[in-house]
Amino acid sequence: MDTYTLNVAGLTRELPLCRLNEGTRIAGFVMFSDVELTIECAKALEKLFPDYDLILTAESKGIPLAYELSRRSGKNYIVARKKIKVYMTDPISADVQSITTKGMQRLYLSQEDVQMMQGRRILIVDDVISTGESLRALEALTERAGGIIAAKAAVLAEGDACKRDDIIYLEELPLFFDKQAD
Repeated sequence: MDTYTLNVAGLTRELPLCRLNEGTRIAGFVMFSDVELTIECAKALEKLFPDYDLILTAESKGIPLAYELSRRSGKNYIVARKKIKVYMTDPISADVQSITTKGMQRLYLSQEDVQMMQGRRILIVDDVISTGESLRALEALTERAGGIIAAKAAVLAEGDACKRDDIIYLEELPLFFDKQAD
């Protein structure tokens, strides 16, 4: 299997190249179960943040980073869920079309989450920002909840996301295009 060597937050990881579509592959970056990577990325990112009151992430790959940032800062985090859970009262939602998941998805926040976010400065975090679709859904949820977006951040910016000036990230992650036969 082909891999990409990623250097981030003083660590090196070999990422498998995964087929996204005909002609394009992405490096599979997964923080789950890599505690050292999660801790070091959180340490590096937290130095770059403006003041914020609360952390918001999408289920599920952003959860380890949100948790570690929360643990380090003592500030709570909220997870926008992919499905409505029985304990969620009167949820609000936003649609998202992620490049790594087939089909349209929806993210949900309960009214308890909405109340926590009202008038508060929200730090939106994720593992990777690529097309920005998940980010847009989290921004929409923050606005609908009456929160104020303090910053948007990720460990990696993939493809054209690295050209954005409205996100905080540690490293760029390239896309990999197959060579066309002549």
